[in-house]
Amino acid sequence: MTRTIRPEPLTAKAFAPFGDVLAASGDADKIINQGLCSRFHDRARLDFTEGRAGISIFDAVPRSLPHDLDMMERHPDGSQAFVPMHQNDWLVIVAADADGTPGAPRAFVASQGQGVNFHRGTWHGVLTPLAPPGLFAVIDRIGPGDNLEEHWFETPWRVTAN
Repeated sequence: MTRTIRPEPLTAKAFAPFGDVLAASGDADKIINQGLCSRFHDRARLDFTEGRAGISIFDAVPRSLPHDLDMMERHPDGSQAFVPMHQNDWLVIVAADADGTPGAPRAFVASQGQGVNFHRGTWHGVLTPLAPPGLFAVIDRIGPGDNLEEHWFETPWRVTAN
């Protein structure tokens, strides 16, 4: 038997317990480059233990809804940002910590121009594009040690279309 999650729109307020929404929204903080570029400044809190920030490119296989969620992961030594390199919606799944395992997951649909930065230690689903291409820039911790914990659910969750 599966448990059901209905995705909600990705908003900064709803996502705040888990991380930061990366978007060019609201008023720009500065106008730069001879008045031709709006700068939306300092939109994410990068947080790392030993190591440094690195930028990698991920190419994830697109999924479709309904989507079965059987595993979540977290990174105890650093935040992790997913920045889409496309204009398609994609799925973001997160959960609060419940004594070392994920609590009840929440699903968000990130729309065009939205990325996320997961706070350090936040349980999240794997990168889940809903259409090709699945290209994302990922900013996370590069350093020594294992910065990955996985939790496999005995009973999977099913993320459905609204």
